[in-house]
Amino acid sequence: MLAKIATSALMGIDAYHVELEVDFARQGLPSFTMVGLAEGAVRESKERVFTSLKNSGFKLPPARITVNLAPADMRKEGSGYDLPLAMGLLTGVDVLRQEQTQGFFMTGELSLTGELKPVPGILPLALKARDAGARGLIVPAENAQEAAVVKGLSVHGPTSLSQAVRFLLGEEKLPPTPCDLDELWKRRSHSELDFSEVKGQEHAKRAIEIAAAGNHNLLFMGPPGSGKTMLAKRLPSILPVLQFEEALEVTKIYSVAGMLTKDQPLVVVRPFRSPHHTISDAGLIGGGHYPRPGEVSLAHRGVLFLDELPEFKKHVLEVLRQPLEDGTVTISRAAMSLTYPADLMLVAAMNPCPCGYLTDEQHQCTCTPQQVQRYRSRLSGPLLDRIDLHVEVPAVPYKELRRKKGGRDSAAMRASIDQAREIQGQRFRKLSLMTNSDLDGRWLNQFCALGEGEQEFLGAAVRRLSLSARAYTRVLRIARTIADLEGAEIISADHLAEAINYRTLDRQTQG
Repeated sequence: MLAKIATSALMGIDAYHVELEVDFARQGLPSFTMVGLAEGAVRESKERVFTSLKNSGFKLPPARITVNLAPADMRKEGSGYDLPLAMGLLTGVDVLRQEQTQGFFMTGELSLTGELKPVPGILPLALKARDAGARGLIVPAENAQEAAVVKGLSVHGPTSLSQAVRFLLGEEKLPPTPCDLDELWKRRSHSELDFSEVKGQEHAKRAIEIAAAGNHNLLFMGPPGSGKTMLAKRLPSILPVLQFEEALEVTKIYSVAGMLTKDQPLVVVRPFRSPHHTISDAGLIGGGHYPRPGEVSLAHRGVLFLDELPEFKKHVLEVLRQPLEDGTVTISRAAMSLTYPADLMLVAAMNPCPCGYLTDEQHQCTCTPQQVQRYRSRLSGPLLDRIDLHVEVPAVPYKELRRKKGGRDSAAMRASIDQAREIQGQRFRKLSLMTNSDLDGRWLNQFCALGEGEQEFLGAAVRRLSLSARAYTRVLRIARTIADLEGAEIISADHLAEAINYRTLDRQTQG
């Protein structure tokens, strides 16, 4: 008898329909054959499934079994095919009828005792099942909350193979898993860190406010202990609230990476990722035999913080170029090429020299000019060009440290940022753009139009600082954001001057 079970496979962060076909023939010698580009974990499912069926009380007669995973030219990997295979075998021996399984998408790993174990990538599968008009989705109980985030889909979460069979036979009720999205949003924890705790560094706070308002990349430079890391860690406290569609995008990435928990089926806060400087290029960008998302994708719609930037391996930093420019990362292998989203805000911190005290008036720098040059040369010009704001963070004077209040707090900064983001939302409501950092081409000319005086001012700055075309574009984007923070429709020379002032490394090069 031929049985068909609907399941899916992952291609990047999206799922595609896979039909698992089982042919159960009583003629010929007993055998088991699986075709359809099944990877290691899928091929091993035979042993898990047969033992699980036996320990769950189901007996399969000797037969010639052929399993096909269609489409046969797409690679299949992972342990999620255990449950579909078990259901296909049970349908093939008439324990289940085809009409009882028809219309259900299912996935899940089986233990040898018949228990269902969670698998990654459930959210993309749920979205695919809903779009395909599925009758329902059967997943392990620990994955049910994640799948239930998708509205318009009936999600059932059995704990074992036998319970799933009883549900399909109608012998046991397994009500759809509820999901209260409002409750999930209420769980969103507010950052306990606040910018009011930062003494001094008001110009650095201003730079962070601009960066967060327009989703611009930011680099802090200063001696040890000046507060670079402290400033960066408080950035999540002023970022705009994650919208539902953005939350789905981020959750799909974390689902594929297997980083969701039963208690966190939906990512409701903007990610803040801070990898160590010993990370590999595959860890940062993504990779592996079957490419998985890296830190740049896990930071999608959020912040990627790279502390001690020059300490990262140079070839690791260079692979950041494409994601910073395109908002996506493409990982190519011999058998496939996958694209993951990576629309992030890069925040980095570095010392001005190897000893760290080149710009510190209280300490003597012990580095030679050659050491300083070699240290800074670890950051290439093309990479620095892609960082919008270069901000010096000097050591904090004792008088500032003794102050009881630290200036503007996170609430005040967040209010200004939300207002600026609202202006950008209205400006781009009919376009595919989201923030000023997305402006390019004709949209840059349209929304960053300058008067004659402003054009002369910017032209003189470009010639004096020898700004590249990319740096010129980023100055315009920053100026547009500064104008939005002030509620100004037209970019003035003051806005341009402040934007140019944040190109510290370009000015140092000329000096």
